[in-house]
Amino acid sequence: IPCVPWQSQTSGQYQRRVHGGNMKTKDLIEKDVIVLYFSAHWCPPCRGYTPKLAEAYTSLKKEGKSIEIVFVSSDRTEADFKEYYSEMPWVALPYADRAKKAELCETFEVAGIPRVLLLDPKTGKMTNSDARGDVVADMKGEKFPWAE
Repeated sequence: IPCVPWQSQTSGQYQRRVHGGNMKTKDLIEKDVIVLYFSAHWCPPCRGYTPKLAEAYTSLKKEGKSIEIVFVSSDRTEADFKEYYSEMPWVALPYADRAKKAELCETFEVAGIPRVLLLDPKTGKMTNSDARGDVVADMKGEKFPWAE
C-alpha cells in the first residue's frame, strides 16, 4: 500500500455508518476518486450543502462510479460529529484522530468550510482543489472524475 496522506494514524480504518464495520485504507485506494469533505455541524453553509452532496453520492454510486467520500470533521465535540455524521452515507475520519485532521487541513491548505477536494487514491495527489460545485452539478458522473 502506498503512503497516502489521508490514512488514519489511530487505526488505519475509517468509520462507516452504512453496512456497519469500518472501511480500510486499502479499500479506499481501490477507488478511482477519493473526495475529502471538510465540514462541520455548526456551519450553516455546510448543513445546506451536505444533503446535496449526499444526493450526488447516492446517484453516482447507482451509476457505478468508483468513488468514496471521506468526511473530515471540524465539529467542536464528538457528540456534534456523531449527530452530523448520522446524516451522511459515506465514511469518516474518526473524530478522535484530531492530529490527522490537522495534518489534512495543513497539507491541503483548508482555510474555510465547506471544502470539497478530490484525490487520486493511487498517488495521493490532489486532482481538484475546489470540487464543491463539480460533484453536485454532475449527478450522473458524465464529467467524472472532475479533474482540474
